[in-house]
Amino acid sequence: MDIALIAEDNKKELMAQFCIAYAGILKEHRLFATLSTGSYVSEASGLEIETFLTGSMGGIEQIASKLSYNEIDLLFYFRGTDAYREESETERGLIRLCDVHNIPLATNIATAEALVMALESGSLNWREYINPLSKHNAKKRTQF
Repeated sequence: MDIALIAEDNKKELMAQFCIAYAGILKEHRLFATLSTGSYVSEASGLEIETFLTGSMGGIEQIASKLSYNEIDLLFYFRGTDAYREESETERGLIRLCDVHNIPLATNIATAEALVMALESGSLNWREYINPLSKHNAKKRTQF
């Protein structure tokens, strides 16, 4: 499965700890992240992560593009929780794309743990039939 990781600055350590804890499960999948999150997590966990630009330079939009084409199967988006923080247009867009394409989304550690357990048990395998870049659909692309 193709999994995207995004963590705001004050959540990068949490994302790294999450990925360290579940590295055995996550290493079986393709991971994508914005540059700073991907570098931080990869260095901490040893996981191989394909990185895009930094979030502020368009990396979040690059992930959003993959979401819009239904090419991401799961998004872990650890966002800030400050009381006075307003939700950005980009953030709303990511959440909307997940809703449009039925992409499981975790914005906090509790949901992330539930989703990674579902990933391990095979409960998210239905995404293989939906993602146009999945191994399942690669077979169909080569038949033409």
